[in-house]
Amino acid sequence: MLKYMLRRILQMIPVLLIITVITFLFVNASGDPTSLLLPPEATAEDREIMREALGLNEPLHVQYGIFITNVLHGDFGRSFRYGVPALGVVLEKIPASIQLAGVSLLCSVLLAIPLGILSAHTKDSPLDLIVSGFSSLGRSMPSFWVGIMLILLFGVTWRVLPVSGRGTWQHLVLPCATLTINTATQIVPLVRSGMLEIMQQDYIRTARSKGISNAKVTFKHTFKNALVPVVTITALQIPNLVGGALITETVFAWPGLGQLVVQSIGAHDMSVVQACVVIISLITMASNLLADLVYCLIDPRIRY
Repeated sequence: MLKYMLRRILQMIPVLLIITVITFLFVNASGDPTSLLLPPEATAEDREIMREALGLNEPLHVQYGIFITNVLHGDFGRSFRYGVPALGVVLEKIPASIQLAGVSLLCSVLLAIPLGILSAHTKDSPLDLIVSGFSSLGRSMPSFWVGIMLILLFGVTWRVLPVSGRGTWQHLVLPCATLTINTATQIVPLVRSGMLEIMQQDYIRTARSKGISNAKVTFKHTFKNALVPVVTITALQIPNLVGGALITETVFAWPGLGQLVVQSIGAHDMSVVQACVVIISLITMASNLLADLVYCLIDPRIRY
């Protein structure tokens, strides 16, 4: 297991290098940053001096070498918008994103697993059709639309919940509900299909024939063996919830990484965008590694 972890960590290095190359090239193709740093009345000579100071007159490969060297020292440059180091701006927003992602993921799992188990045990019944219909509907609704509908219902019509910002637990309800609907409805069909597949196995029928209670068969034998695909999709949702919920955080003005990325792209603050991309990439790879390790705990037959 230790050798596998070390190998996976070493594999992250070239992946991160590729990500930095792509990000660097996109940033360089997005325009001249001196137009943002200098006033409109700045002369061509002023712009040339600024480009020289920023190292923009160097060949592209030299610029990338400087960039990656600085990144290895935790320096993504200064934010044009905030006037402070870009990494500090990103790290300041991470707690809000982790709070929203953690609560949303917990609610999604607590909602999806019971619904999936219930749907599998009542296959083709009206209850199964309702759960499957809810799952299909939730996956088909765009997050921004769900968020706007929740704002109109709970914030405008009933006026029982705040619709923007971060403060009390009440501010967390609507953005969390928006993300939970989308995430839970992706997990429910995996739980249902996994349970149905395992329930057809011979050892499940043998366990039932021995008089073992349905609850014990369901949770000790069936559900545990159906968890692998559930863990996979849950791990894939972590980076989406932490940094990929761009629209949801923007709709609810939640001060996390998603809103920061949208605002930084709009302001052409590419140092912050680069830092966000690298941080989210690290979270993605770490969540995938964690999922692989959990597989071994769920199913001892899995070896690396």
